[in-house]
Formats: sequence, C-alpha cells, structure tokens
Amino acid sequence: MAKQRPYTYYDFTLSLCSKCLKRCFAKIVFQDEKVFMLKTCSEHGAEKVLIATDIEYYKKCRNFMKKSEMPLKFQTPVKFGCPYDCGLCTDHEQHSCVTIVEVTDRCNLECPTCYASSSPTFGRHRTLEEITKMFDILVENEGEPDVVQISGGEPTIHPQFFEILDEAKKRPIKHLMVNTNGVKIANSEEFVKRLSKYMPRFEVYLQFDSLDCENLKKIRGVDLTQIRMKALENLNKYNISTNLVVVLQKGVNTKEIGDIIEFALQQPCVRGITFQPTQVAGRNENFDPETEKLTLTEVRQEILNQWEVLKPDDLIPVPCNPDALVMGYALKLDGKVYPLTRYINPNDLLDSTRNTITYEYDPELKKKMIKLFSTNKTCDSAKDEMQDLLCCLPKIKIPTLSYKNMFRIIIMQFIDAYDFDVRAVKKSCVHIVHKDGRIIPFENMNLFYRDEREEYLKKIREQMRF
Repeated sequence: MAKQRPYTYYDFTLSLCSKCLKRCFAKIVFQDEKVFMLKTCSEHGAEKVLIATDIEYYKKCRNFMKKSEMPLKFQTPVKFGCPYDCGLCTDHEQHSCVTIVEVTDRCNLECPTCYASSSPTFGRHRTLEEITKMFDILVENEGEPDVVQISGGEPTIHPQFFEILDEAKKRPIKHLMVNTNGVKIANSEEFVKRLSKYMPRFEVYLQFDSLDCENLKKIRGVDLTQIRMKALENLNKYNISTNLVVVLQKGVNTKEIGDIIEFALQQPCVRGITFQPTQVAGRNENFDPETEKLTLTEVRQEILNQWEVLKPDDLIPVPCNPDALVMGYALKLDGKVYPLTRYINPNDLLDSTRNTITYEYDPELKKKMIKLFSTNKTCDSAKDEMQDLLCCLPKIKIPTLSYKNMFRIIIMQFIDAYDFDVRAVKKSCVHIVHKDGRIIPFENMNLFYRDEREEYLKKIREQMRF
C-alpha cells in the first residue's frame, strides 16, 4: 500500500521567505484540523506556517469573492510581479476601500509595537502642500473615496492638524477618520470640541488594546489606562463617533476580547471595534511570532467563545478581501444588543446590483424590530441614517435608526512575510498613500516601501534582472 503524506493538499500559491523577503513557492495544506502554508526558500530552507485554525471557514472565504472593483486609474506597470510593483499596479484586484494618509512620521509615544516605527524624533511632519497633493491623488484615483484615515505616526501632533481636516472635508470623501493613540484627546477638551465640528461622516479610530495596565505596558511601553478612559470621557461628552482599535497578541490580551466588547457597548460614542492581530513589520520589540502571532480564525473563535451574543453566522468574510477581513453588525437599542449580520442575504454582498440590507429576510425579526421602533424613545430622525463604511457592504436601511444605534465588529488581519499569499494580497483593499504619491496596499507598504525597506527592495529587483 502506498504511503500517504501527513496532510491533504489544497492549493498552491506564491509566498515570501520570512528572512529574505524573496518570493518562493508555497503549498496550502490541511493537517490536524488546521490550515498550514508549506514553503521553501532556496537560501533559507523550509518553513511551515499556521494560517488558519478553522478549515471550513477558510474554505468558506472562497465563496465570498465578489467581482473586483478597480480604481479610476492605475499608477505603476507590472515589471517584477507582486509584491514588487506597487502601486497600485495594473494587476492589483481591488480599489481602495480604506485609504490611509500618513501626515507625519512622528509620534508622542514610542510603542514597542508599531508598524510604522514611529517615535518623537523619527522622520518629520509632512507639509500641508504635500498632504493636499496626497488627497488630490486619492480623489483622482477613486473619484469619491469611501473611507480615508488621517494617520501617522500620531496625526494629532501635526502643527496644522485642523487645516489638514479642513482640506479633507473640502473633497468628496464619504467618511473621514483620524487614527490616534488618544493622548491629545485625553489632555485637551478644547481639542475634542473642535473635532466635533467635523461630524457627521467623521470618526475617531482610537487605539485601545487592553483594559489591563500590564498588557498595555507590553504592547505600548507605558500604562495608558487613564489616558484611554479620559479620552473616551471627552469623546462621549461631545458624542463623537468612535471606533476602538485593538492590536492583539496571543497570550497577552486575547483573553480580554469579551471584556473589551462589553466595555465598548457601555460607551455611547463607540460605534464598533476593530481587532487587529499584530503584523510582523516595523517595530515589534516584545513580540515573538513563534508564540504570539495570531490567525484571523483564532480571533474569530475567541470572539464567539467570549461574547455569546454572537453566533458563527454573525461573523462573516468581507467580500472585497475575505482572507483578511471579517465583519459582524448589531443594533444597540435601549441597552440591548441585537445581532444583524445573520440576516444578511449573501447574494446582496456579492452582487453590486442588490445592495440594501433590510429586515425583510426574517419575518420574526421584522415583527421584533417594528415593536422595538414603536417603543424606542432614543431613536433620532432618519437624517443621520447608518452609513456603510466599506464600499463592498450593502447599505443598512432601517427606518428611524441613526448611526449611534450601530455596533460593528471587524477583524482586520494584515498579511506579513510569514503568511504572505499573493492570491490574497492582490485583493488587499486597505491602502496607504506613499509620500511620493503611489497608492500601496498596507501589507506591502510595511514590508517593502518604507524608507530603508525600499532600498532593500531595490536589491531584490536587481537580483531578479539576472
């Protein structure tokens, strides 16, 4: 009888050697009820990387693919192949659902975990002229950009911060966000009051990794507990829509997921949480990828285990980039939470001509909603209806509810050199505007296109010429 391999072969792709970042062939295999990537670099040998802990969910992602949406223009040709031609190159398969504009390299913290390696002395602030040019390039590429995040470094320390927001608001951007560690928001109520003038279609993307001071010290270098609480106090006071961003490291803060969700639900200003497993890029001083790297499916399962309000059908792949994004939506009404995603018709996600979620799919849910609407005293008028924040999601159309009634959970996994899959990264929809004007997928930016990393990329390209 022929001997069998210890795994089931499923797929084949191109990956990267985690040591030299050169492309290598990779198999996707199922083994021990998990999904692994097997790859071999001619110089550094074989690697076996865990990429998913749920085989059925991993396969399900392939059924959530939608037709690729292109930008209005591409910026770079294909010469060396992905990921060496960013961007956006003509072979990329997704436009910019979320675009990050980094207005400064500098930060008022020096976190041990930072994909951009920011610090109080690193790099410089972009000039307002440079930033407005970045906005114009983005509008030229997208027409009406869906979500633009003002980021850094720490954007709130830029001396022309509010002028930057004014320039962004002049342009046809559907939803504007500010990525921040919350220090400035905690320390200046006047600053927060000024921020409130940019509502609606404006949101604070607030770093919020843990409720535990020791965990914060490991991820951020300092105990930011009081800073975060004061920041949320100010944001609640001015009712500024806020999304909490939780960077996760296995064995550090993963057991806090349920507590963070419950805490977020008690904050009137919080519209949702984004959970981000740490990307092995930039500065990771206290991070061991062998023991602390998380897969998307591990995070998804932890949410389901720790917050029993949700069932598996409440956390589904996002069709523009299903390998890297999970979404779940719920409604907050009179102190209770009602999961919504389980009632989405999947065809509405995959067919752009059918783009509205209503509560028509389940008669019992419809009855419940009508009853809730008739007794709910807190609903605003429809003038501030809930808006879709990612271009691939259908619009949520429920009478009399406002954006403050929405609560969303997003898992956003940024691929790195360990789990790099060229098939998946071609669908990346979170992009960064490079300081030279190129628009580059987030994953590739942090691996290849930051300062000295781009110098190393030049060496890889030179070797490919021979």
